[in-house]
This record gives sequence, structure tokens and C-alpha cells, in this order.
Amino acid sequence: MQHYPKHYCGVFGIFGHPNAAELTYYGLYALQHRGQESAGIVTSDGRQFRTHRGMGLVSQIFNGEVLHDLVGRMAVGHTRYSTTGSSQIKNAQPLTVDCARGQIAIAHNGNLTNAAALREDLEENGSIFQTTVDSEIILHLLAQPAGGNLLNTLVQTLHKIEGAYSLVIMTENELVGARDPHGFRPLCIGKVDDAYVLASETCALDLIHAKFIRDVEPGEIVIINQNGLQSIKAFPEHTRRAFCIFEYVYFARPDSVIANRNVYKVRVEMGRQLARESGVDADIVVPVPDSGNYAALGYSEETGVRYEMAFIRNHYVGRSFLQPSQLIRDFNVRVKLNLIPELVKGKRVVIVDDSIVRGTTCKARVNTLKEAGAKEVHVRVSCPPHMNPCVYGIDFPDRRKLMAANYSVDEIRKYLNADSLAYLSQEGMVKSTGIDRSAFCMACYDGVYPVAYDPTLDKEIIERRRSRFESLGEALDKEKKQIQLL
Repeated sequence: MQHYPKHYCGVFGIFGHPNAAELTYYGLYALQHRGQESAGIVTSDGRQFRTHRGMGLVSQIFNGEVLHDLVGRMAVGHTRYSTTGSSQIKNAQPLTVDCARGQIAIAHNGNLTNAAALREDLEENGSIFQTTVDSEIILHLLAQPAGGNLLNTLVQTLHKIEGAYSLVIMTENELVGARDPHGFRPLCIGKVDDAYVLASETCALDLIHAKFIRDVEPGEIVIINQNGLQSIKAFPEHTRRAFCIFEYVYFARPDSVIANRNVYKVRVEMGRQLARESGVDADIVVPVPDSGNYAALGYSEETGVRYEMAFIRNHYVGRSFLQPSQLIRDFNVRVKLNLIPELVKGKRVVIVDDSIVRGTTCKARVNTLKEAGAKEVHVRVSCPPHMNPCVYGIDFPDRRKLMAANYSVDEIRKYLNADSLAYLSQEGMVKSTGIDRSAFCMACYDGVYPVAYDPTLDKEIIERRRSRFESLGEALDKEKKQIQLL
């Protein structure tokens, strides 16, 4: 099984375009790398919402007929991979509600650290939830009638929720974008013709020929309507910045620009810095496609060692209805990447990847190289060791399942069967971005969580909820028995 970390979500919104649904489709297509589990689009013609959501890839969910029925000059879209909430259609976004304020749709990228407590409070006050995702909590808070207009309610809501969120919200006549005050997840503004666009990454703007305007600032709310774009700062300017540095390492598409840094160039520089820190005598540098391509290129340029695409990626891998058997050893590993043995036989190989989470996939790569006759295999990783889980919307497992949190570098090297192993340092990773360390969240590496998180509180709330369900079940059983006696 491939053990790369999973993206959380991609969000997209557009206001004032006659082909809003179609452009949203293309925007989600460009953001497919941020979530391959489900996707959805909601449009508005100023009076009515039209929705289509489904499980699978964007291209599998939408077709010309579906898009034709999504009428309106305004749309919001979402593509999802679940880190909170199970994998089922009811958890697909955007979520919608029809309430006293009118119709509201929401698409959310991130993870709320106080979700369990907020949900508990809302349920105790009569809210009924249809899904298990954080986004519905925000929707319930927005739908509450107290607090004046939607903008005032949104500001109050953002001050109640904690953690990571980039939001695209649509009402019947407005499009709203918002980022948490720490700026964990990206969100940018673009313009195509006279229509404004909101998107997780600039690559979505490029596909629809939209001009990049700027990033939504951390703690900023942007309101787009027929009067144009209005900006509101909902939080103090001095709030600690905490952009997820792993967006540069792995998550974002290499053709995206985040905080005025091209992701491709940052990854190449990470490879160069990796070579400066841990260069080794070798004959070829081999990337693990596609995530290791750019760091491996930088490593090759810095060392002068030849770059070879010895692993060939199969881009048409889908889910198999057959369970691999002993007839095909390491099926899940080999089906995605196949080696060209002639390129590595008798060679000293440096294999470059962006991360090692659990280590099982990397071990299979090393063994494949040695079986093909590689003389030496040196593993280089273009980010530091992952030591801690992420609670802000990235599917890093708990410490018990993180290789680097439980074993020394040399113990990992032996497990991988590698001749040497080296990671990029935290300092080298930050230096490669050209941005000060204080602007990043690096909790998965250094254990410093910018927003406090208490997992024991979540467990207590979950236990209380389970206890209530059990009590309710016992009461129902007792009632059934009494009816049977009658």
C-alpha cells in the first residue's frame, strides 16, 4: 500500500460568469491532487441553488449534461479526501442549508481543533447534524439567526472556531472567502473577464485563464457581489502566522505560486540544499515520481551526478477489484512505479523522495533497486523526519505509526536496507523557501502546535456521546419489551 500523506481538500468559487459551473469543473480538475475521494458543485442563479455531488474523481462525477443543468452565474466547488468524517456521499461537499438567512453553501479546506466541543454544544442546543464533517459545524453556526447580518455572524463564527480553515461560502447573491488568522491553508483571488475567482491554488486559475490578483490574507474575509470585492480583517494583525510548510514540500502542485514563491523552484532548491547537507559519491540520481522529481533535479544539479528517471510511473492506476496474490509480489508498490533495470545495474544510486512516513513503500523501492543489480542505494529525503501527527487537516498518523518518531535514522536505514539515509534539516527546508521560519507551521517536524489541541477532551466528548446513545438504546429496548407484554 502507498503510504503517502493524504491531502485534505481543494476549494473553488466564482462570481459573475455565465459559464460558472463549467469553469468550476475545470478549477476542481486542476485541484484534483488535493482530494480524490469525492467532489461537488453548487450554483446559484440569484434565486435557487442547484447541486451535484458524487464519489470519485471530478471527471467521473461530472459530464456535459450535469454541468448544463447547473444553472447560474455563481458557483462553489469542492474536492475532498477525508481526514475527519467517513468516506461516504453524505460527507461530500459543498454542504448546503436553507435557513432563515436564505440558502448557504460552504466548501472547507482544513480541520477544526475544537470541532468536538462545538458539535457537542450545538447538539445540546437542538442542532441536528446530517454529516460527520467539520464543515457542517460552521454551517450550523452561520445559520443561527442571532447576531445581525451574515457578515456579523460570519465574524462571530470565525472567532468561535479554532484550527485550520480556508472557506468559500456562497449565498444567493454573494461569494465569500475566508482564511483562519494563522493562514494554515492557502486561498487565492483571481479574475477571468469580469468574474472574480477564489481557489486553493493558482494552478486552478491558470487552467481557466484567470489572472492572479493576490492571496487572501490570514484572518481576512473577502466579500464578492455585484458591487465588486470588499475586504474585512476579522482578526488582529499580530496573530502568529502558521502556513503549512508541507504545502511546499509535497501538497501543492509544482506549477502553483504560494506567497509569491513558485512551488517548483522551492522544491528544486530543497534538493540542492539536501545535496549540500548530505551529498554522497554516486553514479546516478533517481527520483521517486512524481513527488521526488523536483528535489532530485536540484540534488543532481548541485552535485553534478546524472539524473535518471529509472522509475516509470503508471498514471492510469485505479482501484482493483482483485486482491493481489503471491503471483504478483508487492503488487501495490509495483503497479504504480516500475523500474528500468538497465539504468541501475552496477550503479551507485541516490534515490530521492519528498518524505518517509511509515517507511514500507521506501523499503520496497530500495529492494527493487538492489534486486535489479544496483551496487549501492543511498536514500535522500527532501524534508526533515516526521515526528508528530498533524491536527490541522493533513492525514499524518499518530506517533505510533510514524517511522521517525519511533526509530533512529540508522535504525530506519537498516529497515530500508539502504547503504545510507539522510533527511533535509529543518533549517535547510525553511531556507529553501526564502521565508522566515516564524511564518510556518512545522508541528509535524518540531512538535510546536500553533493552535492548542487537547485530544483527551475529544475523547471525553466522544465517550459522553457514546454513553448517551447506549442509554437511549437501553431505553428503547425496555420500551419494546413493555409493548410486547401488552
